[in-house]
Amino acid sequence: MKTLTIRDAREALTHLDELLAREGELTITRRGEPIARLLPVGSPRPIPSHRALRASMPRLRRPSERLVREDRDGR
Repeated sequence: MKTLTIRDAREALTHLDELLAREGELTITRRGEPIARLLPVGSPRPIPSHRALRASMPRLRRPSERLVREDRDGR
């Protein structure tokens, strides 16, 4: 992690992407106090498959068609 003052950050704007890739994380300070933290954008999370989503959900004790039928009959 590298620390930059606001002035240093302004001067480094043209190659900020290279600096961020090299350092991994940048902290920008004003009068010695941190005011901002720059992090590289991570890769987006993959969308889980329907099978993985269904497997992660708990099983119902009663089938959903019975629950729907009971709800409809109760109206």
